[in-house]
Amino acid sequence: MEKLLLIFENISSLNRALIIVSGITLFWVIEGIVPFKFLNYKKWKHSIPNFLLTLTTIIVNFFFAFLLVFAADWTNENNFGVINLVNSSSTLISIILGLLVLDLIGAYLPHLVQHKVKFLWYIHIVHHTDHKVDTTTANRHHPFESVVRFVFTFIGIFVSGAPIGLVLMYQSLSVIASQFNHANIQISNKVDKLLSYVIVSPNMHKVHHHFELPYTDSNYGNIFSIWDRIFGTYMELSKDKITYGVDTDLDEIQNSKFTSLIKRPFKKWYNHFN
Repeated sequence: MEKLLLIFENISSLNRALIIVSGITLFWVIEGIVPFKFLNYKKWKHSIPNFLLTLTTIIVNFFFAFLLVFAADWTNENNFGVINLVNSSSTLISIILGLLVLDLIGAYLPHLVQHKVKFLWYIHIVHHTDHKVDTTTANRHHPFESVVRFVFTFIGIFVSGAPIGLVLMYQSLSVIASQFNHANIQISNKVDKLLSYVIVSPNMHKVHHHFELPYTDSNYGNIFSIWDRIFGTYMELSKDKITYGVDTDLDEIQNSKFTSLIKRPFKKWYNHFN
């Protein structure tokens, strides 16, 4: 386990990019073999705005990466955070603790907050306006949302006390988990249900992308599903009843344009305050 942390501690930007590309490629292929829904769309055309938004996420994270290193180094130098408080002799226990805390504060919490705070919902709505959810939807985030998520991850490092190797492991797992649970892939209901007791499964997350409340405000988790179960935000909905999108923003043409998606929060804020 220590060797695994060392690998992530020294992972290059190129190899991290390869993880993203490999995940999308794998799930893209599986989607074509066993789709969750038969989506009537041009897959490559649909993916273009999602890939462009993914690129903005990579750029945002690149510019703020030094802050992650600072936070991880500071917590370890000052024995701060949950991992250092528990001070387990087991590297495995430290990894599990770190991943749980980072997933809670870096993924579940900002996701929940963005649904509850209208100002932030106007940013996050960009993610939900995808009418054909597939693996490319995973990183369909407005640049402002990438900043919001970074801030929560930054806080999560201090709370967890995670070393930089564990932080980079978490980020890699988070990307793969998101690509997996957004992927338009069919898994047997029994297997999916079993998976959903531990991790966020594809069926579980598809419920979150249903276009109407209360389902939109459910299943916020990214890696681990326990947070939704603990905090009462877990919901189920049968596959045949799921419709993607947002009931207040159904213009699929505009929701497929990169420039329109970038402008979306500004228009929402303007309309809200005027």
